[in-house]
Amino acid sequence: MTDTAFPVDATGGPDPHRMPTPLPITAVTCMEDRAQVERQGRVELAAGVGRLRVGPVTPLAVDRSLRAEVVPGPSDDGATGATGAGAAGVRVVDARIVRTYAPVPPGEAGEGASELRRRVHALEEEIRDAGLRRRRLESRLAIVAQARADLYREVTEGSGAGAADPERWADRLERIDEEAETRGTEAHRLRRRLRALEEELREARLALEHTEEEPEELTAVVEVVVEADRAGPALLRVSHLVPCALWRPAYRAGLAGDERSVYLETDAVVWQRTGEDWDGVRLSLSTARPTLAAGPPALREDALVLRDRSAEERRAVEIDLREEEVRTVGAESAGSEELPGLSDGGEVRVLSAPTPVRVRSDGRPHRVRLSSFTAPCRTEAVCVPELSPLVARVAHLVNEGGHVLLAGPVDLLRGGGFVGRGELPFTGLGEELRLSFGSEDTYRVVRHVEESRDTVGLAGINQRTVITRRVRLFVSRLDASSDGETVEVVLRERVPVSEVSAVEVRLRKDACRPEPDEDVDPDGMLRYGLRLAPGEKREITLEYEMTAASGVVGL
Repeated sequence: MTDTAFPVDATGGPDPHRMPTPLPITAVTCMEDRAQVERQGRVELAAGVGRLRVGPVTPLAVDRSLRAEVVPGPSDDGATGATGAGAAGVRVVDARIVRTYAPVPPGEAGEGASELRRRVHALEEEIRDAGLRRRRLESRLAIVAQARADLYREVTEGSGAGAADPERWADRLERIDEEAETRGTEAHRLRRRLRALEEELREARLALEHTEEEPEELTAVVEVVVEADRAGPALLRVSHLVPCALWRPAYRAGLAGDERSVYLETDAVVWQRTGEDWDGVRLSLSTARPTLAAGPPALREDALVLRDRSAEERRAVEIDLREEEVRTVGAESAGSEELPGLSDGGEVRVLSAPTPVRVRSDGRPHRVRLSSFTAPCRTEAVCVPELSPLVARVAHLVNEGGHVLLAGPVDLLRGGGFVGRGELPFTGLGEELRLSFGSEDTYRVVRHVEESRDTVGLAGINQRTVITRRVRLFVSRLDASSDGETVEVVLRERVPVSEVSAVEVRLRKDACRPEPDEDVDPDGMLRYGLRLAPGEKREITLEYEMTAASGVVGL
């Protein structure tokens, strides 16, 4: 924390002849789409009511979120602090944000500056650099003149003493003349260049004066009215919300060479364009959404009307086949092209950076390390032939990071190299997590589907439509390992799930070769575990039938 003293005039208000002293940012809580900034510093208070001007602060600060308080310091004997009644004998009466337009301070041209203004700035920089080079050349010419004077004195003294050395004197004089001519030429060219630059700058400034007005910048300060029983130091804290800041979790997972452990790093990617750099602040990351309403939504009337079905509706049952993704907690944003929101499992989570961080106000992503852990894992080769013929290496591990893992992208590394990027779902502390670390190129899976349609029963009485599907999977292991070790490959297939009594789905186990390892789960998934030796090929046959009543349409 940085202690800052603020000048106060004799009347208890701020000195009107001095600029507001900055109150350093000490802590930031970054939320889903905004941030809460906290400033803290030591101030000198006069007895009575005084007005303090702290800043500058970003003009984007939200006025209604402004909070100022005087907190107890080391010399306050443990007094507790709160808004409006802080350290003993000190109270915050009022606080507000005051915004004004002021000329842009000299320096680098802003992002929105015109081409003419940028040209003026570039000419000023070039003239400044040329002036520095001219002073260096003048110093070198002064050194050459001093060397020439020293040589003349040596010639005079040597000739009078009878120790003449004309060859050495001639050689030194020749070198001095060459250096003087070279530096003199450079100085002449530089003076001509300076005159040209100054003329060009004069014309550019004249054109700028006739075409543009002097730009102004919106600045803001916080005015705090404080009432103190006695003069002395106090610790002032100011906090407020600010937009244009957000964060998202990101992960990096590495599978060990022996495939027995996974190293998982948890990072926070922070973006901010608030107009102020966060330098050396305590950074907290929260999933809170302060802009959402706290009350329940209003209930609206929903009228229900009953009517008799027509004869055609009684005879026919209209159904529709649909693909439904089986989602888990935290997976609602998967596949979205926009930046997904934070998935916290319905409870606000707060994570903290272990060390002070620096986040510049440039709108670029800044990665902040939060935590890391290494957990044992078990791996398996898994393939879902309906979606992809590739066999992937999947690791199962338990979250031992000390906190929940929010849903976010994860960079996957295996064998020291990058193998891809996946999505890490919301995972509670102690829950199992599955990560896929690329495909295994030594396997090949081919899938064929055959379908037949038949009608059974008597027309108008118990006629039914029977659709039979046969799925054939061909699995090959292409490597030729000399040790002959067998490896298990897990294949997952699915059968349709019926939600209406008029349609029945039945797995024909007598026609399945081999039978699945497990029965069909409520989502219609089947599991096959095959142990393949090097060069071995296996075939799997899966058959199921869908039986629909005569009145069913759309199947």
